[in-house]
Amino acid sequence: MKVIFICDVTNVAKAGDIKNVPDGYARNYLLPKKLAVLADSNTTAQRTQALIKEQREAAAKQGEMNALAKEIDGKEVTLKARAGKEKLFGSVTSADISAALERTYSLVVDKKKIELPEPIHQLGSYEVVVKLGADMNPKLKVNVVEETEKSAE
Repeated sequence: MKVIFICDVTNVAKAGDIKNVPDGYARNYLLPKKLAVLADSNTTAQRTQALIKEQREAAAKQGEMNALAKEIDGKEVTLKARAGKEKLFGSVTSADISAALERTYSLVVDKKKIELPEPIHQLGSYEVVVKLGADMNPKLKVNVVEETEKSAE
C-alpha cells in the first residue's frame, strides 16, 4: 500500500516521504495513529505543493538568519551590574544579553540561542556565541561593568 508519511517514523520514513508499506502495517498502525495517509493522486499533489511551500519558507528563514548573523557578528554590548570586589551581586544571564541586544541595536535574539556555559558572575569582557543555525555562530562581545550609584542629595 502506498502512503505519505505525515510524521517521522523511526527506521521507516521521514515526514513527507511516499513509500510502499505492507497493507496490514498501514491499516493497523500508520493510518489509525495518523502517522500517514493513503497516497492517491489528490493527496500526492497536495503534499507536493506543501513541500514546495515549506522549502520556500525555509529558504526565506535561512536568508533572514544569515542577515541576522552578519549584523550580530562583532557587535559589543555593555551591561551594568552591581558588584563588590570584582564579583557581581547576582549574575548576568543570556536573557540579560538578549535584552541588551534589543535595547542597544534593536536586534531580537531568543535567549535560548545565546550560548553561555554558565551565568557570568564577575566583571570583565566575555566573548559569547549566538547559535542561529547549522553553520551560523556569530560572536558577540559582552562587557560587564560595575554600576555606579548616584547619590540623591
